[in-house]
Amino acid sequence: MKSINKKAMKTIFLDTVPVLTGYLFLGAGFGILLAEKTGHGILWAMSMGLFMFAGSGQYLAVSMLAEHAPVISAAIATFLVNARHIFYGISLLDTYTGSDWKRPYMIFALTDETYSLVTQNQPPENVSRRQYCFLVSLLNHIYWIAGCGLGSLLRNTLPISFEGVEFVLTALFVTLFVEQWLSHKRHLPAIIGVGATVLCLLIFSKEIFLIPSMVLIALLLTVTQKTGRRANDV
Repeated sequence: MKSINKKAMKTIFLDTVPVLTGYLFLGAGFGILLAEKTGHGILWAMSMGLFMFAGSGQYLAVSMLAEHAPVISAAIATFLVNARHIFYGISLLDTYTGSDWKRPYMIFALTDETYSLVTQNQPPENVSRRQYCFLVSLLNHIYWIAGCGLGSLLRNTLPISFEGVEFVLTALFVTLFVEQWLSHKRHLPAIIGVGATVLCLLIFSKEIFLIPSMVLIALLLTVTQKTGRRANDV
C-alpha cells in the first residue's frame, strides 16, 4: 500500500468521526453490559471487540453468556442477526477484489457504519478506493475496541446505575436512519426497508424475521432499480 500524506489521512479521519462518537458510546454500552450481566472485565470486553467486532452480535452474546446458551443456539442466532452483511458483501465484491492480504480483514471488519462510509464517500485525492476502504475499516475497528474497553473501566469506577444502557444500540440505528433520510432526496429505498421489515415482523416471529426481511428488501430494490433504468432508457 503506497504511503498516504497527512492531509489525506486527516480527511479520512474526519469522515469517520461520526462513527468514532457512536462507537465509543455503543462500545462502552457493551462493556458496561458485559460486566453487569456476566462479571467479565476489560480483557474480555476488548478481546470480543477485537475478534468479534459485531455490535448487535456482541450485545446478543452477553445474554447468551449470562444464560449459558448452547453453542449451536449462539451460532444460529449470530447468523440471523448479522445475515444482512451478506448483501453488503455482494455489493462490494468488485471494490474489494485485488486488495491482496487486506481483503480478508476488510471483509471481517465490514459493519453497517463502515459500509455506509465506503459506499457514499469519495476517497481523498491520490488515495485509491481500496486504500480508503481499508483505512476506514481499520479506524472504525480501533474505535470499537476502545469503546468496549472504556465501558468496562467505567462500570468498575463510576458508582452509578447503568440500567437501560442496552438501548444505545437501537438509538444508533435510529440515528443512522435519520441521517441517511436527511442526506438523500430519494427516500424509496428507506421506505422499502422499513415497510418490508414491518411486514416480515408481522408475518414471522421476532426471532426469525430478519432473514425474510433482508431477502424481500433485496428483491424489491432490484425490481425498482431495473424499473428505473428502463424508464430512463425510454
